[in-house]
Amino acid sequence: MTPQDMVLTRQGLRFMGRMWPCTIGKGGIRADKREGDGATPVGVHRIVGFLYRPDRMARPVDWALPIRPGDLWSDDPTHEDYNLLVRAPYPYSHETLRRADPLYDLVLLTDWNWPRAEKGRGSAIFLHRWRRPGYPTEGCVAFRPDHLKRIAGLIRYETRLIVPASLT
Repeated sequence: MTPQDMVLTRQGLRFMGRMWPCTIGKGGIRADKREGDGATPVGVHRIVGFLYRPDRMARPVDWALPIRPGDLWSDDPTHEDYNLLVRAPYPYSHETLRRADPLYDLVLLTDWNWPRAEKGRGSAIFLHRWRRPGYPTEGCVAFRPDHLKRIAGLIRYETRLIVPASLT
């Protein structure tokens, strides 16, 4: 582990000398993550992207990309675009990135099952805003909005999300 690593613990996310409260997937932590299980996968996950809503906030860091109208994330394991950013119209199963609620106003992308997705292993694991404290996600790691903004500003090229197997 390096000082830039984010380490998930039972108390929250340890990062940059601080413990950040967070929520995880409703399916708990699993070493055998599958599409739709709601679990947060065990492993060492690199941060590979940063998306934000330009109509709701200024560009948070220079490498952040805007979420545009029509941006979607494919979660259809039968399609070749599985676990990739796609554009509407997209007739296969997907998640809308430009949501009416603020859940995805700021999204950090991990390399879980990406860029060459293994069918059925589960689509994207994001770091995003939580709905409310203690409310689980579909497998992502979620934070208080102001904490997410702070975390996003502290991330470096080497930053990884570590989800230890000891949490299963």
